[in-house]
Amino acid sequence: MSVEEKWKANQEKVVFMKRFPGLTGVWEQTRGKAIETVVPLPSKPDAAVLVFTDGSFAVAPPLAPEPWELGEGLKVARPALEPKQPQAYQEYDRLVRKDKDALKAARLEKILGAIQNNLEQIPELKDRIKELVKSWK
Repeated sequence: MSVEEKWKANQEKVVFMKRFPGLTGVWEQTRGKAIETVVPLPSKPDAAVLVFTDGSFAVAPPLAPEPWELGEGLKVARPALEPKQPQAYQEYDRLVRKDKDALKAARLEKILGAIQNNLEQIPELKDRIKELVKSWK
């Protein structure tokens, strides 16, 4: 078998795999389906094949989302999850507020530190700050 024949055979196999009966291509296709079994991939144990009771399946990536993905997921799934996990969302909301408050305090400290560190090098800074504060009244 030539290299070209091998390449064509592989391409034919890949095309068939991507059209394999029951393969779900988007998560919306799994809506309402019940998982029958979860089979870890031997080469990547944190990924798995989800086999649904209707014979369809999905190959799922590792369940190790980044924090931003978790936050976005909790936000978009809130209408469906919060009725089932109300205490968890109360705690999540508390921690989100705490994080925002900490960010605000850190920014304030950074700004004040920058002002203090630059007063000697930029004497007009003090006057500009006074003018700015007066403009807020």
